[in-house]
Amino acid sequence: MTPREHAGNGLPPGGGPRMGEVAVVGAGLTGCLLACFLARRGYQVTLYERRPDPRGRPPERGRSINLALSERGLDALRRIGLDGQVMAGALPMRGRMVHPVRGTPGFQPYSTHGDRAINSIGRGALNDALLAAATGRPGVRAVFGHRLTGLDPASGTMTFQTEDGEVKASAPVVLGADGAGSAVRGRLLAYGTLTETVDLLDHGYKELTIPPHDGDFALDPGALHIWPRGTSMMIALPNPDRSFTCTLFWPADGPGGFASLDAPEAVERHFRAEYPDVMPLAPGLVEDYLRNPVGTLGTVRCASWHAEGRVGLIGDAAHAIVPFYGQGANCAFEDVVELDRCLDAAGDDWAEALPLFEARRRDDTEAIARMALANFVEMRDKVASPVFRLGKSVEHALERALPGRYVSRYELVSFSTMPYARVRRRVRRQHQVLAALAGAGTLVLGALAVRAARGGTGGRGT
Repeated sequence: MTPREHAGNGLPPGGGPRMGEVAVVGAGLTGCLLACFLARRGYQVTLYERRPDPRGRPPERGRSINLALSERGLDALRRIGLDGQVMAGALPMRGRMVHPVRGTPGFQPYSTHGDRAINSIGRGALNDALLAAATGRPGVRAVFGHRLTGLDPASGTMTFQTEDGEVKASAPVVLGADGAGSAVRGRLLAYGTLTETVDLLDHGYKELTIPPHDGDFALDPGALHIWPRGTSMMIALPNPDRSFTCTLFWPADGPGGFASLDAPEAVERHFRAEYPDVMPLAPGLVEDYLRNPVGTLGTVRCASWHAEGRVGLIGDAAHAIVPFYGQGANCAFEDVVELDRCLDAAGDDWAEALPLFEARRRDDTEAIARMALANFVEMRDKVASPVFRLGKSVEHALERALPGRYVSRYELVSFSTMPYARVRRRVRRQHQVLAALAGAGTLVLGALAVRAARGGTGGRGT
C-alpha cells in the first residue's frame, strides 16, 4: 500500500483495516448523524464526501430546500444531545398559511390546540452543526473531495476520484449515506446485489427568495406559506435572517410549466396572474427564477439495502421520497436511531444487524413514501377548498372530544414517533369507524323519518 493510499483511507501505515472501523460514504445530514451514533458505540469512523468541506461556504444556489424538522428528527438529535443547539436556529411553524389568487390568506393550524409546530431550519446550517459534532468526537474524521467510483462489497475496498487522482481505501463495514443519487447504491446495482426503481414525478422544483422588508419578515414567520394552484404550488419557509426560501413545485412541461416560462416577460406575466401578492415582496424574483436550476423529484426504492454482511444503505440512499410531508430528513434520522437499536439487538454483528435493519424499516419507509405523494395532492389541490377546511375542523373537534383516541394523520406523522406503517393502519381504522358511525347515523335518521311519516299518515286517516 502506498503512502498516497494511506492518506486517502486514514489507516495506519503498514496496517490493514482494524475491527471497529466503519466507512460512511456521504457527509451530509444522515452521514454525519450516523457518525455521531457510531462514535458513541466506540467505532472508528471515516466520513467520505465528494464535495469540498461545506463549512464556511455559501449553500449551493437553488438547492437548499429548507427542512421542516419535526418530532422524529428531534428525537434522534436528543439522543446525542444536539437538539438544543439545533433548535436555537430553528423557527417554529404552527400551521399553514394558504394564499389564494385573490383575497385574504387563511391560517390552518397543524394541531388541535394550535400549540404544536414543525420547525424551519436551513439544510446548510444543520449540516454544519452535525459535521462539527461528528468530527469533534473521538475516532471520527472526514475527508472531502472524494467521489466514490468503485466498491467491492466482498472486501470493503473502495475507489475514489480526487483532485490528486485515484485513491483506494478499505473498511470492514461500508455504509452508503450519500443521498437519492447514491454512488454506493449504484455500485451495488452494478455488482448485482440489488435492484432499484426510480419513479420520477412530472413536476420539478425551483427555489426563489423573499428578502426581509425594512429589516423584518415580509410574511408571518410562524407559518409555512402555501400558494395552491391545482396542478402546481409554491411554498415559503422562514429563515433566521428574516428572509423566506420559496420553492416552486411546477410541472416540467405544458402551460404554466418550467419549460414554457423561460423568458423574463413570460415569468413576470405568470406570477402577476397566479401569485400577485408575491411580486411586490420579491424584487429579484425574475432574476432568481431564470438563474436557479430546476431540480427533479421522485421516489427511490431498492432491494436489498445490504450486501455481503458488510455494506449497507441508509436514508435517501435506500429509500428517497418526495418532500411533501417534510419527512425526508426526519425519516433518515429515524433510520439512524433504528440502526443503532439493531446493533444493540445483534451485539454489533453487522452481518445480522444490516438485514434486521431493513426488515424493521422497509414497511415504514414505504408507508411514508406513499403518504408523501398523497400529501402533494392535498397541498396543491385541496387546502384551498372549503370542503377540506370543514373536514379539518371536524377532525380537530374529534381530537378534542376523543383525546388520545382519535388523532389525525398529520399529528401522528409530525408530532409522534409512531412507526409510519402503524400510522397508516391506525388512520385507516379511524376512518372506517367514522364511516360506520356516519352510516349508522344515517340509518337511524332514516328510520325516524319513516316512523314519523307513518305516524303522520295514520293520524290524518283517523
